[in-house]
Amino acid sequence: MVEDWLANAYDGMSRREFIARMGVAGVGLAGFAMAATPVAGKVVSTAAEGLAVSDGTVPSDGFRVPVYETRPAATGKYPVVVVIPEVFGMHEHIRDVTRRFAREGFLAVTFEPYAREGGVLHLPDLDAVRKVVDPVPDARVMADLDAIVAWAKKHPSAKPDRIGMTGFCRGGMYTLLYAARSPELKAAVPWYGQLRPALTPGVRTEGPLDVAAKISAPVLGLYGAEDLGIPVADVRTLEAALKAAGRKAEFVIYPGAPHAFFADYRPSYRLEAARDAWGRCIAWFNKYLKG
Repeated sequence: MVEDWLANAYDGMSRREFIARMGVAGVGLAGFAMAATPVAGKVVSTAAEGLAVSDGTVPSDGFRVPVYETRPAATGKYPVVVVIPEVFGMHEHIRDVTRRFAREGFLAVTFEPYAREGGVLHLPDLDAVRKVVDPVPDARVMADLDAIVAWAKKHPSAKPDRIGMTGFCRGGMYTLLYAARSPELKAAVPWYGQLRPALTPGVRTEGPLDVAAKISAPVLGLYGAEDLGIPVADVRTLEAALKAAGRKAEFVIYPGAPHAFFADYRPSYRLEAARDAWGRCIAWFNKYLKG
């Protein structure tokens, strides 16, 4: 749930202090998702030099979904990594992560899951964000991902049979749900994705633990031991289910790491865990998408 990462992000601060420090930094809660702030520690900024970077749209069920794509500037064909955003959508941190994948030799693409609602980055607080985001059906997100994967397969710079997916927080949950949906994925890396999300008729009918047997792609899961919303026992349950089904699966749980430990623009960021997890993520995609 959204509250889980937010509670972890306080990192010992009261909610009032946390919001006050965001105000001092010149951003509200939505802006906190958009930009780096002084409380975040070491914010990573990835330059676009040497990359081919562009904004565009992909048609999905009569709507043009905004996408951001980036890849090495050199002519060639590259494996694809689809990056699914957090609950705040396609903000700058997610775009930066997409550029990081391009620097590792991938054609990386992310998208705005909440464009039909006008996005959420302009909203004043978390309650307003949740009112927009929570009613969005998983089925719609899955259909958008279908459209993005189909678009990627036709991209002139893509290797159409080498498609991987990764996502953060809610995007991590969507990564697992899509891996159960599509046999076309060659690798999946969920970062602290919810495993037992609340089920709501018309919005969400199943979670990752419900669909584990349907996942065929090799899965690398990256989780924090101190995540308030995802018990370590659930992580181990999913890992065991995948291995019992004969799947390639590796789940890493970082001691002392809270939810959103990779988000370098938040106080929840943990440098050592983030660096190790990033290295493992790249190695996983290199193995299953480039190998």
